[in-house]
Amino acid sequence: QVQLVESGGGSVQAGGSLRLSCAASGYTSNRYCMGWFRQAPGKMREGVAIFDSDGSTNYADSVRGRFTISKDNAKNTLLLQMNSLKHEDTAMYYCAAGPTLRARSGDYCSFSQNFYGSWGQGTQVTVSS
Repeated sequence: QVQLVESGGGSVQAGGSLRLSCAASGYTSNRYCMGWFRQAPGKMREGVAIFDSDGSTNYADSVRGRFTISKDNAKNTLLLQMNSLKHEDTAMYYCAAGPTLRARSGDYCSFSQNFYGSWGQGTQVTVSS
């Protein structure tokens, strides 16, 4: 049973920074995907950043260049460094984990929430303009 616990959310002014953490436990697979998703009021949940256990990462266009996803393997913690925050980044942020998907070119991680079966409880990020 995978357990994910987020922390690090809060309120910040536009242009500021926050770092989110997601402590993971119970994952036994050597190859996996982890990601950060967010959901703003009245909007659908969307993928923000994805981390593949092979070390590759991927970002939504809206955050590329401002957010950085990484994993502290010693602490088994997924991190999201968010810089140059904008008002439109305001949302509940969720950590998720799931298996890699298989394609002819090799295994990969999806940006779709449908392929992630384990979720944290979420942490609120509020950016004031």
